[in-house]
Amino acid sequence: MNALLGIIFHTLGGGASGSWYMPYNWVQKWRWEVYWISGGIFSWFIMPLLAVVLTIPDWQGIIQSTQGSIFLNTYIMGLLWGIGGLTYGLAIRYLGMSLGNSVLLGITSIVGSLGLPILRNIPGFAEIIPEGLSFTDLFSSAGGRIVILGIVVLLVGIILSGLAGIRKDQDLGKNKEGVNSEFKLSKGLMIAIVSGVLSAFFSFGIDTGKEMAVVARSLAVEQGYPFLTEAEGGFKYLFENNIIFFVILLGGLTTNLIWTTALILKNKTGGDFIDKKTPLLANYLFCALAGTTWFLQFFFYGMGETKIGNGASSWTLHMATIILTANLWGFYRKEWKGVSKKTYNMILLGIGSILLSVIIIGVAKWLYPELNALG
Repeated sequence: MNALLGIIFHTLGGGASGSWYMPYNWVQKWRWEVYWISGGIFSWFIMPLLAVVLTIPDWQGIIQSTQGSIFLNTYIMGLLWGIGGLTYGLAIRYLGMSLGNSVLLGITSIVGSLGLPILRNIPGFAEIIPEGLSFTDLFSSAGGRIVILGIVVLLVGIILSGLAGIRKDQDLGKNKEGVNSEFKLSKGLMIAIVSGVLSAFFSFGIDTGKEMAVVARSLAVEQGYPFLTEAEGGFKYLFENNIIFFVILLGGLTTNLIWTTALILKNKTGGDFIDKKTPLLANYLFCALAGTTWFLQFFFYGMGETKIGNGASSWTLHMATIILTANLWGFYRKEWKGVSKKTYNMILLGIGSILLSVIIIGVAKWLYPELNALG
């Protein structure tokens, strides 16, 4: 039952993550940096704050009593992830929701799944990162080898998606209009690679700040909070990860606030916030919708993590669901209109490979629960 609930929660989170950028397409006459930070205030501060206030007992006390190095390292993971989140918006702008998410989040999934296991095999790193399975451990177990097979299939899906993007660029030539008017393959792919790698630091931040979630869980048990379930060796609290998200997202907010403020000053676009020639109310509502939907991805991710762990399976399932949802939106927006049948079939094959990778890794997770120690 826990595995099924975990899949459901990750599917809801992935659906939110694959959809949250859509409201930004409805914002009118605002520059990118203005609507990005307007939605970001909801994503990285308002919603996380509401979540901890409503679901975490004595959340301020937990933060104050947390060891300084744990808080700082979790915040730093958020700063680095914030760069990935910032460049995510640019990647989607230049590649579109379909291709951009396929490449970017596929890379994030691989780095998020294998980053810590690989670092655990490097002398000096094992002592400063959370404990868990190493890359060597993966090869030495049947379950680990199945996970690696799934990630190889995911890599094939990313490559096929990238090749489809190259063919799309060739097919469209100079006739780029509508949703493809800003399509810039080379620039978008470079940004997507950077974003894909750095976005994985959110997963690392969850592992780094795990002690805060443990304290939140203990307090929830002591105070008789609802949404507690028995787990091996004790209890799990459905919302225990919200305290970690709050710290990570403070780091993300810092990065994005610095960058967008610099752009607003450089481009002199601050007037957009109060320009009555624009649909101000609608723009702010769409930004709020985008920001709130964005936060729901990790709200549900945290719930899913309490059911099936934060290992390779959990992170990859979350990411692959996002990729599939975003591609459905991409098809809805007709981002592949005007391409050849071969190009269209190639992106479908890429998406299919990504879906297959989810099935493979899901089977590994189902058969080998010890893979939770990957994260």
